[in-house]
Amino acid sequence: MFSARDTIHVDADVATVFEFMDDPHNHAAVTPRLTDVRDVEPLENGGKRLSFTYRMAGMGIDGELVQTVHEPNERMAFEMRGRLEGTITLEFEPDGDGTALTYAAEYDLPENALTSLGEPVVRRFNERQLRATLENVAERFTLEGD
Repeated sequence: MFSARDTIHVDADVATVFEFMDDPHNHAAVTPRLTDVRDVEPLENGGKRLSFTYRMAGMGIDGELVQTVHEPNERMAFEMRGRLEGTITLEFEPDGDGTALTYAAEYDLPENALTSLGEPVVRRFNERQLRATLENVAERFTLEGD
């Protein structure tokens, strides 16, 4: 099981950042290597279920995300199903004039990704991808404010 967690300041209020991240298509816009989001359907808890494709180690990995927690302006949690299994949690907190956005992920990787690249390489890769996602969200709002 791999885990990664990081936080970034976003120059927008909590409600705006939550609304942006509540649209699964925006995840594809800010998450490196997330190449497709499809079959989005609403859930009774306010969350969504969707299918995705993520590119890693030269291969497309298809899966499903189910939003298990949808607490407006506070927290989202997703269960990843398929070849990538685990959880993703996004937390939103007021931070001065903006938002502290925390992204935490715990997941198991397909065995062939580990064996072809090695666990330390895969761990660093995924930590960089998580950080890049946060930076892309922050940049999205910095550019809008300019």
